Amino acid sequence: MRLMVTGGAGFVGSNFIRYMLDRYPDYTIVNYDQLTCVDKLIHLSDLFSHDRHKFVQGDICDSALVCETIKWFGIDAVINFAAETNAASTAEDTELLARTNVFGTQVLLDACRMQQVKRFVQISTGEVYGSLDGPGYFTEASKLAPTNLYASSKAEADLLVLAAGDITHGLHVNVARSACCYGPFHYQEHSFIPRLITSAIYNESLPDTRDGRHAHDWLHVMDHASAIDLVLHDGKAGEVYNIGSYNERRQSDVAELILGLLEKPAVRLPNKTSVEATQQIHQTQQTYRINTMDPSKLAALGWRPKYTFELGIVETVAWFEHNHAQWQQLMEVRSKELKV
Repeated sequence: MRLMVTGGAGFVGSNFIRYMLDRYPDYTIVNYDQLTCVDKLIHLSDLFSHDRHKFVQGDICDSALVCETIKWFGIDAVINFAAETNAASTAEDTELLARTNVFGTQVLLDACRMQQVKRFVQISTGEVYGSLDGPGYFTEASKLAPTNLYASSKAEADLLVLAAGDITHGLHVNVARSACCYGPFHYQEHSFIPRLITSAIYNESLPDTRDGRHAHDWLHVMDHASAIDLVLHDGKAGEVYNIGSYNERRQSDVAELILGLLEKPAVRLPNKTSVEATQQIHQTQQTYRINTMDPSKLAALGWRPKYTFELGIVETVAWFEHNHAQWQQLMEVRSKELKV
């Protein structure tokens, strides 16, 4: 089988590629990524030498190149990880979100139709459901209620994909909405867990825990990969699948666990110690629950997460401790980019 993974140079996409190459020795994977950040090349350092990993640098909005790539490699399925994830603080950011996440998805769908690709899997997020302020979990039937522009753009893309499945003869589509991914090989300056670990290692102030009112469901990146594998091969046409793991934690609880593993309980959160922050959080009356999804529909296909949150965090912290050179290189590259 020949897969085209768009956005495959990112943290989640590159781990999916590793998983699939290891699991399926007869699969070829075409990694199509624009490389908007130079540090993404470091994510791929171990993949460039793999004979079944083919890399194409390109923009998913470039219809001609997308079609040419699909045709040249004889692609059977497209898995779309490509996305802009910033918070859209400026008009330029907003335009970029719409261009990549919405228009880019439509370009991919049109290319699949023209080149008669068999399957398309859209990688989405539980943020499209908004947040819960009480008990329960989001299901695939829950109303879409995104609370930021990124989530809104992903929700619109999801609808485009599902519509394409209805009107495009022969294209098998699925949407996979996941919890917050974490794990080894992860360094992004806006991602909570890698920032927390690196800040703790350097005895720096920890990232803001958003006053303790927000709790997320955390999903190990390799559990995400196994879920997408299952959706790709066994998902029912036109269906949405939630990927949750019931590993819901407040950010301060995550900080407390990681600081304990690093034996650095004295590292300070902004303006207060982690202990004081934890006490504040437990006194908070209302918690907003984000990415808290019921994965029962996916479980019915046979999926189960392998990692408990504690096991996954132990592995992730160990990776950062034993791979200083790699993530320090990522930090240096990112720092140079920000100065340009």
